[in-house]
Amino acid sequence: MRLPRRSLAAVWLVGAVLASSGCAASPPSSVPPRASTAPSAPNATSAPDAHWAPSGEPATLATDLDAPWSVVPLDGGGAVISERDSGTVRELTSAGDLRTIGVVPGVVSGGESGLHGLAIRVDDAGDRWLYAYHGASHDNRVVRMPLRGDAGSLAIGDPEPILTGIPRANTHDGGRIAFGPDGYLYVTTGDAQNQNAPQDPDALGGKILRLTPEGDPAPGNPFGNAVWTLGHRNVQGLAWTADGQLWASEFGQNEWDEINRIVPGANYGWPIVEGDAGDDRFTDPVVTWATSEASPSGIAAVGRTVFVAGLRGERLWVVDMTESHTAEQPRVGLDGQGRLRDVVAAPDGTLWILTNNTDGRGSPRNGDDILIRLPIAPVP
Repeated sequence: MRLPRRSLAAVWLVGAVLASSGCAASPPSSVPPRASTAPSAPNATSAPDAHWAPSGEPATLATDLDAPWSVVPLDGGGAVISERDSGTVRELTSAGDLRTIGVVPGVVSGGESGLHGLAIRVDDAGDRWLYAYHGASHDNRVVRMPLRGDAGSLAIGDPEPILTGIPRANTHDGGRIAFGPDGYLYVTTGDAQNQNAPQDPDALGGKILRLTPEGDPAPGNPFGNAVWTLGHRNVQGLAWTADGQLWASEFGQNEWDEINRIVPGANYGWPIVEGDAGDDRFTDPVVTWATSEASPSGIAAVGRTVFVAGLRGERLWVVDMTESHTAEQPRVGLDGQGRLRDVVAAPDGTLWILTNNTDGRGSPRNGDDILIRLPIAPVP
């Protein structure tokens, strides 16, 4: 059933009782395959239709991160991590060490802008590419860089812009990128404080875009350009559940943050409406929160469950999706870690979660930022 437009403050913390269930199922790797196609959706192959939940205590994988924004797990237990304000890309090695693999040239930070989402793709020749979304002097853009070396000694090459001209501002910059199960690159953009852009199908602001790996509009896009969906304020999370359905998290303005089921060509209403519209012109969200409870950024999907990293809400939300693509009552899966920026399904069968306890000027609020490992298991 549809969730009502109301506060979800009355929620419960998922217990750790699942840890003793003895279930051996584990979620999939989110690492791109050694092929020309994009990475598979983060499906739990051993329990693709299951709902999943935290099943143990969080542990710290890395500390001393500086305003991290995106984490991409690698084969062998490592990861690459973007740091927003400096434009630095860090490698977490399988031994738990942090090292810098490069600084993306041309990154201009300020407010919410800077180095944002990362994604990795392996092409037909077996070459690895690191894709990044970042703020530049006059726009936001998507670039790709060769990712060279072996685990523990990675380095990035010179960037090649594949999409420029995305509007940039101190706030509402979007910035999440991910390869879908169809092999195309999905890019989220914010309205960049221009409320005319989201309803204009020819503008890049306030959209979810769908591109080829080279940056061209993907075949079959509904408007004949790069736009996949419109009417967004500031989308910062993308994830596909096991059935191939794409979900997105979106910042509201004063009332309602959202989780939306993404349908090509759909209009999600901003700035005409925030939250539920009840208007056939627009697609309503499947979940809404008061903005104080969420401010959702990165999301991960395992089986039929979507995990949502909350910034202002300072908690990880767990949202079980039904076969008919509605949502069960969200619940809190983790809190007490400060602001949560990103969450991904990792190859080791856990969730990896980035904190972002810095303000918009890069000043620390609650100490350094960390990468957290959280065990999960299918719900019996």
